[in-house]
Amino acid sequence: MTIPATLTGPSWDHLDWPFFDSSHREFATRLDAFAKSDAMTMIDHTDVDAACRRLVRALGDAGILKVATGASETDPLIDSRLVCLARETLAWHDGLADFAFAMQGLGTGAIGLSGSAALRAAVMPKVRSGEWLAAFALSEKDAGSDVAAMACAARADGDHYILDGEKTWISNGGIADVYTVFARTGEAPGTRGISAFVVLADDPGFSIAERIDVIAPHPLATIRFESCRIPASRRLGGPGEGFKIAMRTLDIFRASVAAAAMGFARRALDEALSHARERQMFGAKLADLQLTQAALGDMATGIDAATLLTYRAAWRRDVQKLSTTREAAMAKMTATETAQTVIDRAVQLFGGRGVRTGEITEKLYREIRALRIYEGATEVQKLIIARELLKTK
Repeated sequence: MTIPATLTGPSWDHLDWPFFDSSHREFATRLDAFAKSDAMTMIDHTDVDAACRRLVRALGDAGILKVATGASETDPLIDSRLVCLARETLAWHDGLADFAFAMQGLGTGAIGLSGSAALRAAVMPKVRSGEWLAAFALSEKDAGSDVAAMACAARADGDHYILDGEKTWISNGGIADVYTVFARTGEAPGTRGISAFVVLADDPGFSIAERIDVIAPHPLATIRFESCRIPASRRLGGPGEGFKIAMRTLDIFRASVAAAAMGFARRALDEALSHARERQMFGAKLADLQLTQAALGDMATGIDAATLLTYRAAWRRDVQKLSTTREAAMAKMTATETAQTVIDRAVQLFGGRGVRTGEITEKLYREIRALRIYEGATEVQKLIIARELLKTK
């Protein structure tokens, strides 16, 4: 997204909150500079697949992917606040860059958590450098929010597993080199009978069934397994542990979805402020009208409230070393819903120009919609929060 001359970058006023230390502030400054550099701004987005590959390579060359994947196999820890700051910054500048960054972490999070040392050594350096693209394959046509309805299956065959079935809505599907795949292995009913595997794009029996076009262009696909034979050494964790591994992965990255939403919302507010200060209306500036000021006040307050929830969740995981299932769900739900409202108000303030193809507000309007659905729809987040409450109250 092109940055108007009146906008220099996202506001970092919240970096003085007690959730952050000097390393986070230094990273935010470095990342913002990278986001404005030719390495990112000169990438042609007309070919989405090629743009994603170039963005991932640029992020790898700049060392930024280490934030999402761990610095090395001997230093695999992920700082959730850094991941959130990365997504917030990248989303403000370019939604596709945020997507490219996030998928490298989500696609390999389970490998870092539960992969063998040999598997981590074979996959993680290539993903971290941007040489390989990664994907996370959990959803199916009839098993999105309801993971227990999963039909894709894997059966043991000596020292191998054979996978059959399909996954859909897979981000980076069609361009990824490595896929973390969840399949039913039948150790127990429901989610207790699911295991996790690593599948490579050139494994025999793996194919792309369909590419999926969406309102905000991103690489998405339905992937198919037909007697796809992979070594048992590529199973992650024990048999039947796949659901737990998936949830642990999502717990790490769910708060970062909230951060990306805040990046989009902050960009929308910044665009609205700039426009309101310049737009003449009824003999005054749009910013002078009380209804405009009320809208801007609501937008700013909503963003701050959601940002507090987001970084509370990340700080709780990083510093307190506590579960953030409830806190991350609250952050994801609040931030994505707030961002949708903020962006909608920005479009309204721009009037007809706000829905014109190619305008920043129009792009943001398309970008934000999916965030209220993926990695657990808003309705699912409400159930997660309630269930966590019922465990303790």
